[in-house]
Amino acid sequence: MTGRQVVLGVLHPGSMGAAVAACAVSAGARVLWCSAGRSNATVARAERFGLEPVTELSELLERAEVVLSLCPPAAAEDLAAEVASHGFGGLYVEANAIGPERARRIAELLTGSARAVVDGAVIGSPPIDSKRARLFLSGPQQETALVERLFADTAVTTPVLGEEIGQASALKLSYTTYQKASRVLAALSFGLAQHHGVGEELLAIASGRSGSYLLEPDYIPKVAARAWRWAPEMGEAAAALRSAGLPDEVLRAVADTLGRWSSAKDATTLTIEQALALLAVEQ
Repeated sequence: MTGRQVVLGVLHPGSMGAAVAACAVSAGARVLWCSAGRSNATVARAERFGLEPVTELSELLERAEVVLSLCPPAAAEDLAAEVASHGFGGLYVEANAIGPERARRIAELLTGSARAVVDGAVIGSPPIDSKRARLFLSGPQQETALVERLFADTAVTTPVLGEEIGQASALKLSYTTYQKASRVLAALSFGLAQHHGVGEELLAIASGRSGSYLLEPDYIPKVAARAWRWAPEMGEAAAALRSAGLPDEVLRAVADTLGRWSSAKDATTLTIEQALALLAVEQ
């Protein structure tokens, strides 16, 4: 990054947030995060990616010109309200997997304190090693240009969709509606086939179709481990469908199904059989 060094504050740097923030570090930004109340794993991850700790959120908000919010969707609005309560005067990038209406509510929360709000949506894997991610943006042109500069020539590309708050969030949920719900449906399909002893036959049928998630049963435990994050995301997508006058029952059912995997949060040794057994537990 040319010119003065921009100070970026990242809120709740999980696996995605820390990796995205690290790309800003590689582009020349100074990236702060608040270590208060965070786990040892988060501390280790932040250190690994070159993020600088501060002890209080107030210090981060005072020093940062740009704040990037990447947290579980359910916490996005409360976190934005907390930031607003401190009178943050910089640029707030709302990059969580939330619906466009919530993105607009968050922008309203910060009106009067923040310089501006940009709606963001991360699509892709955490940008580490050879992986890349896209941070789609919508909002005021001058502010989206600043975010673009933060990630220039890194593994995070920053396509700009327009100036309307909610466009990036709508794109994220449009994509995730199929991409994540279809994996849940594939798990249910494979589980039913396994129950009746026809799992291999199902895979043989699916092999005739290009790119079917039914060909990836090994992904089922990974879905189970991520279900605690995906369930509220499906709830957001369902709300967005309802707002658009479309049926939301299927995605609400998907969210309920993901909830059956709540005990598998971040599990790394779960087998396919164990993951399917958790789905079958009486609720």
